[in-house]
Amino acid sequence: MATITKPEIAPEILESLKTKVEEEKQVIVHCCYPASIYVGNLIRIWQSTFLIDDSIPHKSHLIHHENISLFPYWTEVPPMKDFWFTLVFSGLPKECTSFDLKEEIPEEGGFFIQNIKRNGTDVYRVKII
Repeated sequence: MATITKPEIAPEILESLKTKVEEEKQVIVHCCYPASIYVGNLIRIWQSTFLIDDSIPHKSHLIHHENISLFPYWTEVPPMKDFWFTLVFSGLPKECTSFDLKEEIPEEGGFFIQNIKRNGTDVYRVKII
């Protein structure tokens, strides 16, 4: 009967893998588009939306969106009711303490929320104004 031995992994490789796992964490941003009296408001998100930490510099990329259309399509916003949607981004670096949510688009009106303070859960609620 053969003896099975546990493989040994060099400590520097284990440390490298630990860093990779931390980089794979995700950031969830719940966004509120405030109620309006107008009928026919439309909203969408572009793939070129990022979480940006300028102090490092770093950009977390949009990897998923819920309850909002991705460019070039539109989502109709119901009148007189706050509209909520969720964006999921790739992880922020461990040393990041605050970041901006920025939609980098070739037209006016892109979302921009400045100086979001980092928390321990990486789940946030922001109001789109």
